[in-house]
Amino acid sequence: MRNVVVLATAQALSASGMMTMTLLGGIVGSALLAAVAALGVSYAIVQGSFILLCLAALVLGSNLAFQQQHRFAAAESVAPRHVSRAVSTVMIGTLVAAAFGPRVALHLKGSVGGHEYAGSFIGVAVLCLATALVLTQYRPVPVTEAAGGGVARPLGEIVRQPLYIVAVLAAVVAYAGMSFIMTATPISMHVHDRHSDVATAWVIQSHLIGMYAPALFSGALIGRIGSRAGMFAGLALMFACVVIDASGRDLMHYWWGLVLLGAGWNLLFVSGTVLLTTTYRPEERYRAQAVNEFAVFGTQALASLLAGPAIAVLGWRSLNLAVAAPMALLAVLLVIGPSQRSRNSRT
Repeated sequence: MRNVVVLATAQALSASGMMTMTLLGGIVGSALLAAVAALGVSYAIVQGSFILLCLAALVLGSNLAFQQQHRFAAAESVAPRHVSRAVSTVMIGTLVAAAFGPRVALHLKGSVGGHEYAGSFIGVAVLCLATALVLTQYRPVPVTEAAGGGVARPLGEIVRQPLYIVAVLAAVVAYAGMSFIMTATPISMHVHDRHSDVATAWVIQSHLIGMYAPALFSGALIGRIGSRAGMFAGLALMFACVVIDASGRDLMHYWWGLVLLGAGWNLLFVSGTVLLTTTYRPEERYRAQAVNEFAVFGTQALASLLAGPAIAVLGWRSLNLAVAAPMALLAVLLVIGPSQRSRNSRT
């Protein structure tokens, strides 16, 4: 479990920097690369250059691609029966970051005279450097030990596996559905329904807790009930979110909907990740993981971009009901699809 602890710590530090970017990016307009980018953001603030700010933020955001690989590295560091716990343990690092990151940003606010948020991003650079130092303690598991000299299959053969398709779709539905609803929530709450900004912030904060707090137990739960049952549980919670969101627009409708959405995302995403690790051999892992990540975060970005226009055209109720369609498709595939075999596909 040494590697899992190292990766969870790195996740906490690295994600803290990303939390700061999320918190302050809109206001102001490998890990070592992220540190340089964070300093670039700070310099852009001092110089008052919006173009430089956007370029540095783009590079800093690319750190997320590396950060997402922590969960796969953790899965490769433990025995198959412990994969779900390893993945959820790494996600606990993001829960720590959600509490720690914004505090760092606000504490360093104003530390560079005349430039309110420049000091905050110097703090991000320090966090990224700390991440790099922590990751020096990671000891990768040699592929040859796990693979036994296996031969990699063509990528097309890997991605056509029914279980691979289900695993990718689970992560896509979890992330894109969550982002679609979450991004639209502040618009619906504050702009359309005139809830206060304090109430809106409370709902979003509760949603973030709902996303990552279940990591304290979701790994153990999925390890006990299996990834398929875990995906059903995640879908059930996300369906409950849609029903609540569609039934009313009072503060507690939003709060319950977003908390359940976060918890459902956690179970569905962790379960999908666990299932994905059973569909490829160790020597195939980078290509199989890359396709998954492109599908998941490509659709998430698209969902986030479409959330604003969608709520303007469809409205809050119809927007939520639209998310139910891909969720229903996944549920059908889980029912009619093949049962999860032992990890034969990795040998």
